[in-house]
Amino acid sequence: MIRVLLADDQEIVRTGMAMILSAEDDIQVVAQAQDGLQALEQAELHRPDVVLMDIRMPRLDGLDALRHLTRPHAAYRPQVVMVTTFDDEDYLTRAVAAGAAGFILKDSGPRLLAEAVRAAAAGDSLVSPSITVRLLRRLRTAGSAPGTGAAQGAAVRPGAPQLSPREREVVVLLAEGLTNAEIATALSITVGTVKTHLTNVQAKLGARNRVEIAAWAWRNGVAGQGT
Repeated sequence: MIRVLLADDQEIVRTGMAMILSAEDDIQVVAQAQDGLQALEQAELHRPDVVLMDIRMPRLDGLDALRHLTRPHAAYRPQVVMVTTFDDEDYLTRAVAAGAAGFILKDSGPRLLAEAVRAAAAGDSLVSPSITVRLLRRLRTAGSAPGTGAAQGAAVRPGAPQLSPREREVVVLLAEGLTNAEIATALSITVGTVKTHLTNVQAKLGARNRVEIAAWAWRNGVAGQGT
């Protein structure tokens, strides 16, 4: 059973997501929060596997709550998926640097919402490719914008890590929003092999999750060379 915490300042949004997720046999909504401070309290109390976190909330916004949950050496670190709208791109860029595991739109349908939770719980959490890839493409030029580069790359080691040819292929497909299963099919390898490659890449980059790997790929021109 995947344990989920919902954090959003709009009760109607929380209620809707709770109804959708509670209908799934393998997902349990264990708590809800109406702001970032309450989200941190509920996360500590219930230890959810996945937190669906709104960005704009009172008292403590979703970005600050995210930074707390993903802080280095935290004893407990859930997978945090940011719930957003298309006009939140600047916030999302900051969320990448803060350790977000993925992104989903507020108007996503029931199927995608449940898939996002399952993907995050499985560590396969580059969700909502329509927004994630759109966001990450911006990192090809955002690094040169004032005040962005250092913050966005803070969690990833500097320099050019030596990726093997296969690791590079996996990273390129990951950065395009493909899941582990889709990468495995595209490269005619097993899902287990994909996970092994990503684990190795994550160690080489010092990345916290697959979103940071994808962000590194876009920022350094590894991904999107044909776009």
